[in-house]
Amino acid sequence: MTLSSIMIKDVPKEDRPRERLVKLGADHLSNQELIAILLGSGSKNESVMELSNRLLIHFEGLKLLKDATIEELTAIRGIGNAKGVLVLAALELGKRLNTFRPNERYVIRSPEDGADFVMEEMRSLKQEHFVVLFLNTKNQIIHRQTIFIGSLNASIVHPREVYREAVKRSAASIICAHNHPSGDPSPSQEDIHVTRRLVESGKMIGIELLDHLVIGDRKFISLKEKGYL
Repeated sequence: MTLSSIMIKDVPKEDRPRERLVKLGADHLSNQELIAILLGSGSKNESVMELSNRLLIHFEGLKLLKDATIEELTAIRGIGNAKGVLVLAALELGKRLNTFRPNERYVIRSPEDGADFVMEEMRSLKQEHFVVLFLNTKNQIIHRQTIFIGSLNASIVHPREVYREAVKRSAASIICAHNHPSGDPSPSQEDIHVTRRLVESGKMIGIELLDHLVIGDRKFISLKEKGYL
């Protein structure tokens, strides 16, 4: 008999998810146990561990759960609005913690620093987003802005829009980043063409394009390192 096939009240107290978290720490619990804690209870005929397991199977583990909606959650038998809201709140808190930045300004010293700043937010986007980081003379980020959403091409990503904001912010330099929803950060010819246009425009007005980062799924490519700047 497994833990998921019996009721929690029948499990020895020291083996229950909440007690295990207190004793061992959250990092020692499985995804199933953590979700069981969020759900709180099962039903008359199903333990919370069984319900948690069904939820994970439905969303193929955490892969699809991170983008779940309240409608998708409550469509699962045993999960009503109250349980669904708790799960969504936990997911959103996790996303915010991943993108949290302390109050002091973030300094860019390498392509990795720039990628780390935008990775968690951009890697799972379903559309291409073109983001610009505006830096001061100390390479500290003073502003971040999404300039375009949609397929990257030279007719849409116009240097005028990018550098207008840079001038407005009195930026000394900029770093551009855009994501590939496929997860593969290999740059396209259009990516390279847009980058070169931005470099030339930046030289004309004295605001340097330090890098253009292509963001994939937990990986990135620096067009500067590839020699395109």
